Amino acid sequence: MSYSLTPGYRVPALQRGLSPVETTLTKLTAGAGGAALMSALIAPPPMWTIGAVGAAAALLNVAPGPRSVVRWAAVGYRRVRERTAPDRMTAQPGSTRTWTLYARHGTMQDPQGRADWHAAFARALTFAGSQARTSGIQVHATHHASVGATTAHTQTISVHVPRGLAPARVIDILEAEFAALGDLVPLTPEPVPAVIERGAGWIALEDGRYAATARITGWPDETGGDLMPRLLLGQEDDRSLAVLYRPLTPGQSRRSAKWQKAAGEAFVTDQIKQQTLDAASGAAHGALVQGATLVDLDAYLTVWGDSSESVTDARWQAALVADRHRIRLDWLLGQQHRAHVMTSPHGATTRKGAIL
Repeated sequence: MSYSLTPGYRVPALQRGLSPVETTLTKLTAGAGGAALMSALIAPPPMWTIGAVGAAAALLNVAPGPRSVVRWAAVGYRRVRERTAPDRMTAQPGSTRTWTLYARHGTMQDPQGRADWHAAFARALTFAGSQARTSGIQVHATHHASVGATTAHTQTISVHVPRGLAPARVIDILEAEFAALGDLVPLTPEPVPAVIERGAGWIALEDGRYAATARITGWPDETGGDLMPRLLLGQEDDRSLAVLYRPLTPGQSRRSAKWQKAAGEAFVTDQIKQQTLDAASGAAHGALVQGATLVDLDAYLTVWGDSSESVTDARWQAALVADRHRIRLDWLLGQQHRAHVMTSPHGATTRKGAIL
């Protein structure tokens, strides 16, 4: 299965939607705007009403850079208030289980084997999405490359099931699904190391390492599941790549596909882009008819070093590799003290919006 940035079977993070707070604010703004328009049919509303609704809409939608004004304000507040990742960031109620996963030798190098691996993983995500009326199950996969005389690779996979969804049953079934992908060994993750120093785009951890984390905000329209080898193989520094999957329920998947199609028809004037969205919508429709589900993705890349200079150089090299492969990175300024958690197994329990 290929991963795509076009609206369709996969909905990457990247078109990353709004955090719960922003979703609520957007609904309130839309409601206030609708009320103002309806009242205008009876009597002209005061000018301050229109100004207040317009100002709220601008704060939510005007984006100087990779995020809206509201998100920049939240990032600045967190930077001032927090020196390291707070415990509440990874303390959602529910059950979480982590394993190390080693795919069979040659799986990722063989295009057919890699496609079969991704198809099996997609079946597990479809099952996870079908287990509740509201989304909340999260599957988190990490890949770590440690460069020495040889390069050591470690993969982990974590599942978080929120409270109230019979977590033991769901996790046991998902464990059986993942066991078919390779060697699966239970793992208890090490505690997240605390941040002891922060710089411009990097952090120093208490274990002596320096880290810089980026969100992957775009990759070529279609990839054959080879994001990991492009970013991790053949590099001269330690790197970590993580993807957080949030499978949507069948009902949410259908509504999401419907609204994506409607938005594309209403707001896209470029005919070629319109045809591209139509093709993606058709693929999504066919997949949903056959029982698939939409999955929201968040992808992160962390580069490591033993000093601030080395991690800055590693970040520059990662940017060059990303540019060569048409991958876009957002280095999450002001959020490094939180972002490094997302490439650890503890990222499985984070709420959407933890990294803005």
